[in-house]
Amino acid sequence: MKQKLILLILFCLCTLGVAAQGVVTRQKPRQNTTQPATPSKPRQNTQQRQKPRQNTQTRPQNSGTANRRATSATVTRSGDNMVLSVGGVSYTMVYVQGGTFTMGATSEQGGDAVDDEKPSHSVTLSSYYMGETEVTQDLWQAVMGSNPSCFKGDSFPVELVSWEDCQTFVDRLNSLTGQQFHLPTEAQWEYAARGGTKSRGYKYSGSNDIGSVAWYTSNSSWKTHPVKTKQANELGLYDMSGNVSEWCSDWYGSYSSGPQTNPTVASSGSHRMNRGGSWIGLAWRCRVSYRGYYTPSYRDHSLGLRLAL
Repeated sequence: MKQKLILLILFCLCTLGVAAQGVVTRQKPRQNTTQPATPSKPRQNTQQRQKPRQNTQTRPQNSGTANRRATSATVTRSGDNMVLSVGGVSYTMVYVQGGTFTMGATSEQGGDAVDDEKPSHSVTLSSYYMGETEVTQDLWQAVMGSNPSCFKGDSFPVELVSWEDCQTFVDRLNSLTGQQFHLPTEAQWEYAARGGTKSRGYKYSGSNDIGSVAWYTSNSSWKTHPVKTKQANELGLYDMSGNVSEWCSDWYGSYSSGPQTNPTVASSGSHRMNRGGSWIGLAWRCRVSYRGYYTPSYRDHSLGLRLAL
């Protein structure tokens, strides 16, 4: 009887020891102490044409200052030009007399011209109006009730807007005015950048000296600048080279060699055009014939717009 009792006690002690060992080996999970990576400075564009980057940015938050949208707008004539007024903000549309020009890799572009600027070809355009400046943040705020821009300032160009955002802006503006504002076609943009019927054949919009007409990578201090702080081109248009690249209405496509009238380059595609280079762009990207393109949903702090009518 004593032997059975001793064996029972030893068995119980052994079982408790195994259970205790199992409890000791489970450890509390360690907390993650790794700090999130800090944003890096935007990289400077390289000289080679690169495949457009996918949009990885989230829609920026509003600053929360003034989120009210204008409920009315007017368009009045001022000499040959038109003046848009929205919520106390004025925006001049410069008259561009129609004509015929050579679009693409013309001789003054020299060795900077790339393949998709070729072949150069004759284009005839009807008359139209082009925004004197890039759309400013105060105008965008008046129409949309928000300001998505990274570099804040009423007279700075709006940026961080996609092609699709620009369509919403234009639709609201047209509802307010009863007009037909739109993003310029590539041909309208390039003709105006070259100076229209007053063109002097410059490589950049308004000069062969890029520093006199453009904010670009060598003089921008890595930021946008207020519009109209550089010289205008032959038509009185500002910042068509540099500051922010400007969305155009066209899909990206190849040029044809034959003469065209009021053309759009492609009827469909996957990328929309932008023109003019930007504050982060090298000089060769700010030329009047340079062609940029991104997906319609892409946003960047170097992308804005200019109105046509």
